[in-house]
Amino acid sequence: MADHIPPRSNAENPPVTISVYRRILPGREAAYEEWIRGISEVASHFDGQQGINILRPSEQTGGRYVVIYRFDTYEHATAWENSPVRTEWIAKLEGITDGEPDRESATGLEVWFDLPEAPRPTQPPRHKMAVVLIAVIFALVFALQLLLGPVMTGLPRWSQTLIIVTIQVLAMTYLIMPVITMLLKAWLFRKKG
Repeated sequence: MADHIPPRSNAENPPVTISVYRRILPGREAAYEEWIRGISEVASHFDGQQGINILRPSEQTGGRYVVIYRFDTYEHATAWENSPVRTEWIAKLEGITDGEPDRESATGLEVWFDLPEAPRPTQPPRHKMAVVLIAVIFALVFALQLLLGPVMTGLPRWSQTLIIVTIQVLAMTYLIMPVITMLLKAWLFRKKG
């Protein structure tokens, strides 16, 4: 299995979450932990890198380590995935990992509904995502208009909109959607049956 995300057109450039699942050879856990520290440090200096989460072997991860990388755009994720420095770090796994890794990536709005503790990243049905996003976006934009409207009266309409949209997207990405997803996870991720 290739250890890269597939190519995509330049017109599509959404946020990306990449999850890599690896089994470690018995007795090589300390070497893998050292490898994780090293590659995390290197990845943190790449453009658009928004954080790395490490899930250590557990029942939820199927006994595997999971490294979750988040990038602000597909372009930045691709630059990391195809970088020579990343290739060098992957080569250092020889004799540490057991077999090829399992990899998954999520892009676009699905990233707002990411549950990092899940055994595999999963997205809720689109109709549920739409309902939650409509409710959250309406409430947030309405509140921002009430709070900022009086302060921004002298600004052109386009700049008022830009300010509100910027605050709304940042608040949803980093504050609101992680909390909403955790609060509604029983409904969002409920299996039929």
